[in-house]
Amino acid sequence: MEFRDNANIDQSRVRYGGGGGRRGRGVAVGGGIGGVIMLVLVLIFGPALGIDPASVLGGSGGSDYTTGEVSDNPSCTKGSDIERDPDCRWPAYVTAVDGFWETQVNGYRRSPTQLYSGAIQTGCGAASSQMGPFYCPGDETVYIDTEFMGLLLKQLGAQGGYAAEAYIVAHEYGHHVQQLTGALSKGRQGAQSGPKSGTVRLELQADCYAGVWFYNTVRDPESVIETVTTEDLNIILDAARAVGDDHIQRQQVGQVIQEDWTHGSSEQRQRWLHKGFTTGDPMACDTFATDNL
Repeated sequence: MEFRDNANIDQSRVRYGGGGGRRGRGVAVGGGIGGVIMLVLVLIFGPALGIDPASVLGGSGGSDYTTGEVSDNPSCTKGSDIERDPDCRWPAYVTAVDGFWETQVNGYRRSPTQLYSGAIQTGCGAASSQMGPFYCPGDETVYIDTEFMGLLLKQLGAQGGYAAEAYIVAHEYGHHVQQLTGALSKGRQGAQSGPKSGTVRLELQADCYAGVWFYNTVRDPESVIETVTTEDLNIILDAARAVGDDHIQRQQVGQVIQEDWTHGSSEQRQRWLHKGFTTGDPMACDTFATDNL
């Protein structure tokens, strides 16, 4: 994946220090990686181990956590800065993704990304990096522990790299779009696990939205993302495979339990991501209008 040297990077969209945003209420929406691992393990083994799922998915507690915001604030204004300082890629991703959805959703509100390390207090309660990247509707913020995210990709057997990172960021911003359109509330109605549950529909839709963004950003002459190659697309699809519920369950517990799915299978995630890639149309991402997930 290549960046456009003269494209603007809006660093104000990323937070490196300070708090995790305004206080609010909500439950964190797990991303494609750590959130799946933690949810699978907690649902299966939590009661026996005395673990409260709410403590993993966002609650009012958190006295055992210490805030770990990333304080390093690189100077990033143009795409060319990424070659000088690779940390500039994070505000580049966010500028491109958040900026795209501003043009697509009426009444769009910007969603900042908070980079942190270890643990952090959010509008959805205390959170650990073990959750992986996630979106908090309580403060409408995306949270990413950048170092731990790379480790999780490696543990799950994904190739990683810039394209995989951009996919994960785009997926989390898909949840912000759902927050603004009301889909997030809709997805929390009814069953919260299983291959056709509301949570699975939310995650597959966020994957599709990520694909829509990739399709459109490389066609925008002002986007900081200049090219996404066939190899990049394969890496992105490989990341989607790695974060499928069935793949993670086989790795973590040695069996596939569809009733516990919350994010969708590898095949489902790849298919909806590919649908976004090929159509570039957010309207093609209505996972709530079909049972053919």
